[in-house]
Amino acid sequence: MTDGPSKTLLPDGLRDVLPPEATREATVMRGLIDRFRASAYRRVDPPLVEFEDSLLDGAGAATAPHTFRLMDPVSQRMMGLRADMTGQVARIATSRLVRAPRPLRLCYAGPVLRVRGSQLRPERQITQAGCELIGADSPEADAELIEVAVDALSAVGAADLSVDISLPTVVPAVCDALGLSREERRSARIALDRKDAHDVAALGGQAAERLGALLDACGPARRALDTLNGIELPPAAVAERERLARVLELLDAAAPELSLTVDPVEHRGFEYQTGLSFTLFSKGVRGELGRGGRYHAGQGDGEPSSGFSLYLDSVLRAVPESGEGDTVFLPYGLPPKAAAALRADGWCTLAALTPVADIQAEARRLGCSHVFDPARGDGPTALDEL
Repeated sequence: MTDGPSKTLLPDGLRDVLPPEATREATVMRGLIDRFRASAYRRVDPPLVEFEDSLLDGAGAATAPHTFRLMDPVSQRMMGLRADMTGQVARIATSRLVRAPRPLRLCYAGPVLRVRGSQLRPERQITQAGCELIGADSPEADAELIEVAVDALSAVGAADLSVDISLPTVVPAVCDALGLSREERRSARIALDRKDAHDVAALGGQAAERLGALLDACGPARRALDTLNGIELPPAAVAERERLARVLELLDAAAPELSLTVDPVEHRGFEYQTGLSFTLFSKGVRGELGRGGRYHAGQGDGEPSSGFSLYLDSVLRAVPESGEGDTVFLPYGLPPKAAAALRADGWCTLAALTPVADIQAEARRLGCSHVFDPARGDGPTALDEL
């Protein structure tokens, strides 16, 4: 017989973050925000819970299937726990900051909660950090967001970065120009998502020719652009191709070592994107580090905007392991001024609360790296030197 489930058991996809991982996550998040701020993105901090009708408005509508709902006992209105922060930042930009000069640069960091995880990301609570550029519709804005994301990831130690650029509006534009039926579009979308050249060819006619050519354009950026330039496209898709060419030119000048690929038929995960989008990866790291792209902030057409979100769980897998730093053990009765002086010099101090017979043994038991003996007069001493 048991007394029921353990009170320490957590729901699937949720976990306690323990030391030193919690410290490492906080350090990496702070490093990302510092780099965002270095590019003049100002931080905002939206609430974890909002009324459902505002949380799921505009760009937030795409998160509806992933959103937890609950009833507000005060207002008796339905509320949602955010599953993504982009929509919240867009709401702030188009309401509280509607009179702020454009383009408006904002950054954020915080936890989000989703109804269920995925195979690649089973966690349901993750921490996001990202930037939004509101009120700018240019290749320069798209390139800036990619540069800021890469700069921030590099600054916290992520290496071997690559960016996969997508054009989620090109396939719909081609389908419109070809006059494909709803069922034909559905078949084409399934085939393209699977990267199945055989099923694309089975569409027949110009659909097979044009969409097959787009599928062939997937790959390294320069080769992909050359292939796209040889495809007859409708005006809307031509504009996206020209934007892509300019973004690649800007990125080549700003970060020539960055690995760039292009996938003009990818659209999964970019449901509310209205133009050029991108996904960030690190070689050897499972899953994407983040993703971003162009969208409309606000209702209807709204303001042209672009942004990205980084996922801390994936970012941490790309960042070298690090401990919590050196901690010096302070003997019982050490004057507070002496301890304060050590902290001012950058030490983390752990003070004995009662006298101990063996200071070195106690320091080791508590995980300290150094001990401080005021009689020595030469500062903390590493335990491995004693």
